[in-house]
Amino acid sequence: MTPATDSALEEVHATSTGIFTGSVDACSIESAFDRRIRFVGNTLHRLLPDGSGPDTINLSSYKRIFVIALGKAAGGMLDTLLSRMKRRKGMSGICCSSQLPKSRNWRLRYFEGGHPLPNEDSFAAAQATLTLLKKAKKDTLIFFLISGGGSAMFDLPLDPKISLDDTVAFHRLLLASGAPIGEMNTLRKHFSAVKGGRLAIAAPEAAKVSLLVPDVPLRSLDALSSGPSSPDHSTVADVRELLAKYDLGPKLPPSIRSFFEREDLPESPGNKSWRPPFFPKLQWPGSVLTRRVTAAASMAGEDEAFRDSVFEILLSSHDLVENAKALAEKAGYHAVVDNSCDDWDYAEAARYLLERFHELRAIHPRLCLISAGEVTVTLSATPGAGGRNQQFALACALSLAKYSSERLTVFSAGTDGIDGNTQTAGAIADPTTVARARAFGFDPVQSLAAFNACPLFTALGDAVVTGPTGHNLRDLRLLLADDG
Repeated sequence: MTPATDSALEEVHATSTGIFTGSVDACSIESAFDRRIRFVGNTLHRLLPDGSGPDTINLSSYKRIFVIALGKAAGGMLDTLLSRMKRRKGMSGICCSSQLPKSRNWRLRYFEGGHPLPNEDSFAAAQATLTLLKKAKKDTLIFFLISGGGSAMFDLPLDPKISLDDTVAFHRLLLASGAPIGEMNTLRKHFSAVKGGRLAIAAPEAAKVSLLVPDVPLRSLDALSSGPSSPDHSTVADVRELLAKYDLGPKLPPSIRSFFEREDLPESPGNKSWRPPFFPKLQWPGSVLTRRVTAAASMAGEDEAFRDSVFEILLSSHDLVENAKALAEKAGYHAVVDNSCDDWDYAEAARYLLERFHELRAIHPRLCLISAGEVTVTLSATPGAGGRNQQFALACALSLAKYSSERLTVFSAGTDGIDGNTQTAGAIADPTTVARARAFGFDPVQSLAAFNACPLFTALGDAVVTGPTGHNLRDLRLLLADDG
């Protein structure tokens, strides 16, 4: 490669990185709050009501206000809510995130939950939340601030005899299974005392407002942090099918295998005869992303706990994609969005997106193909250091090697700043990646097979390192061609 070509590729690397970081930075939780809700005195105003719930909520009508914040964006969501909500009397709550904030409100308890695997604080936060919710009555308003990552960092087994070590093994097994996030979270919901709507039924009489920053497909919002405040319509039969589908039963710790084999395995809260998605299918742009559970939803019994619930999406991967598209176009690229490979196996997604990329760049030589969502990996028993984004990027690098004279870049990273079991967010690949890796003594094919992409990309200087972003809006993939 000539120095001029090296410089040109570095420029495309920098452009893709700038689009990613700019897209994440533009997804401000503060501005998202102000677009969706506003506090005027002690009254909460829903700015985009859809007729499915009250346009206003008078906080003065409630003696107590509980705030439960969980997930990777919990700190930012909590700080923003408290800065907008002036009332403090009767307020208490729980914050469970992957990092303890520097400044804390004395009315709340803070926990540093584990991710991607639970830790002692994950259990402690869940138990403290259940204890607090037992105090909720009809005069209580609960804010649930829910973002991605809560499935791991906030957990407690439904069977109190199951240990933390066994719970960690259960989560590790799910992560390695290759199952899409929705299927993993179906299993988590039926395992946990705080998922699949069980936080809602812990305070059945209270009014509830759930503010969401999802890291799951918008068609499956009840999978966000395994749906602690929303009704669940998956069933025990679904659980048994998934255990068989991924051959998980024999691999489970004995205590968890015995739990799932119980004939009286409890159903998660939610009317199982009402199987359409709890959240409506969303049409972009301009849809109002809200829904309130009403009597028309055919709910009964324990589902009464969801009757006075309001759900608002503050941010989603849609916002991320729209920001990326605008930044790419501003940089002079023809921008195309294709999210169709969401939840696909990483290798299948790489093949599909590269094929689409080459077709499009034949028409638009200066192209940015944008794809949001997550791909899946099925890990070996002893995987190396890496994650789904680095795995995807390395698979693309092997295919790009034949285009040695062209300025092509594949960027893939997680918006939370973490990819798999590493502290990197993802990686950048180009037509020189394979040759440079071999010059450094790496075998890219072997690294891919061993799920050990991180050392390779780190050695090349092509690992994407952002640190924790306070977000979790799923992954962003950018395929850039700069041949124009």
